[in-house]
Amino acid sequence: MPQRPGFPARLDSSSTRPAPARKAATPAVNASPRTPEGVSPDSRAVRARMVEKLAAQGVSDARVLHAMGRIERHRFVDTALMNQAYEDTSLPIGLGQTISKPNVVARMIELLLGGRNDAAGKLGRVLEIGTGCGYQAAVLSLVATEVYSIERLRGLHDKARENLRPFRLPNVHLMLGDGMVGYPKGAPYAGIISAAGGLAVPAAWTEQLAVGGRIVAPTVMPNGQQALVVMEKTAREMKQTVLEAVHFVPLKSGIA
Repeated sequence: MPQRPGFPARLDSSSTRPAPARKAATPAVNASPRTPEGVSPDSRAVRARMVEKLAAQGVSDARVLHAMGRIERHRFVDTALMNQAYEDTSLPIGLGQTISKPNVVARMIELLLGGRNDAAGKLGRVLEIGTGCGYQAAVLSLVATEVYSIERLRGLHDKARENLRPFRLPNVHLMLGDGMVGYPKGAPYAGIISAAGGLAVPAAWTEQLAVGGRIVAPTVMPNGQQALVVMEKTAREMKQTVLEAVHFVPLKSGIA
């Protein structure tokens, strides 16, 4: 299927490195807006209220709050759920998967940033494990220079491509593949963020992380419950910090 200008080429497990992102001005995240049925006509005001709530919940990084306010979450959920798009709740997106709560997305991205940025105020190259519907990749596109997002479920990979197409985000690259092995062709990464939780952080992720980079991922603890974990790579070791309890879909290998 031909690609529209400004949208990265589709990749699959046999693909080579995606075409490099074009230099571009601010991404056209609100191109041809259209108000969906069941959502307030002033969706900007609805997003503003969501951002106010995120700030009240403790999200303080201005870059994250700005990005959460820019990306229209209702474009990533089914029509029947659009009236719940800006509530702080996870929603089903098909194939047994969900779009995470806005607070969880903002919290994890804030942890990923950790106050770090380049001269332009952005984090460097980021790897996202579990594209899902594409929402988090869109938010990441506004705080990172490049986003490589990998999804193992073909149906969700295709859905994310369609959801992201109108946003025209040249710095987002979508891949169909096994997230447990990461994406070595894009490494090293300034940050790796996972939307699925496993028994441990895969060794491939730590190998592909740059020194000074961070991994933010849900991980199963000895008690069988998931907790949010932040791992920082130094020249000598990986430092791990265990944070609050979370609940994500399980991390799995292979392509389906």
